[in-house]
Amino acid sequence: MRLYSRTLTELGIVDRQREATFGGSVEYRITPAGRDLLKVAGVLRNWLRLRPSGPIELGTTASKSTTKALVEGWSTNIVRAIAAQPLSLTELNKVIPKVSYPSLERRLGSMRLAGLVEPQPTERRGTPYGATEWLRRAVIPMAAAAAWERRHRPAGAQPIGRLGVEAAFLLAMPLLEVSPEFNGTFRLAVEVQRGSSPVFAGVLARYEGGSLVSCSSRLEGDADAWISGSPDAWLRSMSGAESEGGLEVRGDAASAEELVDALKAISRLPVSMDSDPV
Repeated sequence: MRLYSRTLTELGIVDRQREATFGGSVEYRITPAGRDLLKVAGVLRNWLRLRPSGPIELGTTASKSTTKALVEGWSTNIVRAIAAQPLSLTELNKVIPKVSYPSLERRLGSMRLAGLVEPQPTERRGTPYGATEWLRRAVIPMAAAAAWERRHRPAGAQPIGRLGVEAAFLLAMPLLEVSPEFNGTFRLAVEVQRGSSPVFAGVLARYEGGSLVSCSSRLEGDADAWISGSPDAWLRSMSGAESEGGLEVRGDAASAEELVDALKAISRLPVSMDSDPV
């Protein structure tokens, strides 16, 4: 308990105060950052309960191994690669050369056992693995955690780069529900580098009759609408936080607004129990 308490204090999640009444006694109080982190835990718990093969409770061994498989798959860019298209282990080894083959095999195996990826039918050599819908919905707790970190631990937060942005959009776009009349090509972009020559990352998505027909991380090409903003503005939308603006829209504003609303809607995970993590 001392170790946990010290760690939570160092992270600013709880505040430690010495009591004047009894010498050597201390009192711990949760901070605003701690209360916000409980909300992130609630989002994670809701996602774990949606596992297709049966709900997982937060704090169990299964929840820890599943969360570890997700985080390691994200950090090694396996999630980014598979979100774009099903890939075999050999193909993953070609697109992610910085990670050793045995490490990729181990992480992909953990993701398969957790239900995050599944084999796809194929006639080619090797078994390609694709993202399950449950893995796609993992973008919600990932976005919530990133938003908390950037708000409460900005000094230690990892910068949001191109591959992370692409992974989030490639996972989320097939989940969006739009009207049957929804048509057009839309560029969703995040400004990952500011300055006189800003750098953007994101996707170019095309819809026909309310269905997503293509989604590419290449931003070049004509678009009916361009939706762009800072990482923080997009994280607020993808984590379901109250909108504070920050997204810039050009072109077909009405369709762009419908697309952003659909993106926000996936953060409202359906659960059958109270979402309070405590």
